[in-house]
Amino acid sequence: MSHEFEIGPVHVGAGRLFLIAGPCVIESEVHVRKMADAIQRITSDLGVPYIFKASYDKANRTSIKSFRGPGLKEGVAILHRLAESTGLPVLTDVHEPSHCEIAAEGVDVLQIPAFLCRQTDLLVAAAKTGRAVNVKKGQFVAPGDMKHAVEKITESGNSRVFLTERGTTFGYNNLVVDMRSLAIMRNFAPVVFDGTHSVQTPSAANGVSGGQPEFIPLLARAAVAAGVDGVFLEVHDNPAEAKSDGANALHLNKLKGVLETLLAVNAAVRK
Repeated sequence: MSHEFEIGPVHVGAGRLFLIAGPCVIESEVHVRKMADAIQRITSDLGVPYIFKASYDKANRTSIKSFRGPGLKEGVAILHRLAESTGLPVLTDVHEPSHCEIAAEGVDVLQIPAFLCRQTDLLVAAAKTGRAVNVKKGQFVAPGDMKHAVEKITESGNSRVFLTERGTTFGYNNLVVDMRSLAIMRNFAPVVFDGTHSVQTPSAANGVSGGQPEFIPLLARAAVAAGVDGVFLEVHDNPAEAKSDGANALHLNKLKGVLETLLAVNAAVRK
């Protein structure tokens, strides 16, 4: 059974590795445009299909004092203007069913955060917008059980769904990636590997999450070798100053080298 579909110029599940990348959260309109332009130049040079990502609201931050973003209306407006000016497909998180229709007016992909992957009302609301839906596998969910999340989308009339692996809870404040999950979930839908959240150490840094970004290239290579359809990377030009998830972000200046290696691995695997 084919799970192929298109998100603008990006062909999902067609054998060509694509990239979802951008900062964790919208820090400002100037910053997201800077990041989109920089990443687009790299992906265009390498011939990598690219979807820009950034969140208008990070509703699941560890601390109430953490920066969350500009909010729904302002954030979606920023993303819509970015999509129009760059021509890029755009992805953002949604946290509540009531947000889905509003977000869908400005973006191409609605992403279900991992903590919410079993929230039926949210999945159904996202599906009914007609936008593509990316469901992140919960840190607490077995890969085989993600078929139920896919069914909630498809049985709501939307076949444009894919899944993202972002690690499984491994004790407290740690994650581990079971590479078997990538093959298991590809039985239900195209699969993306999140190389940055997979190296996160959740809530391990006194009210914020830490990370081990030095392992991003290693895990991403392994995932591409395992046959994923795409790679998800949170990318920032100054991770030390990022307002969300900087500890596990990939520095912009390392993106080109990482992608070149991933393309080589993908070409070898696809042969």
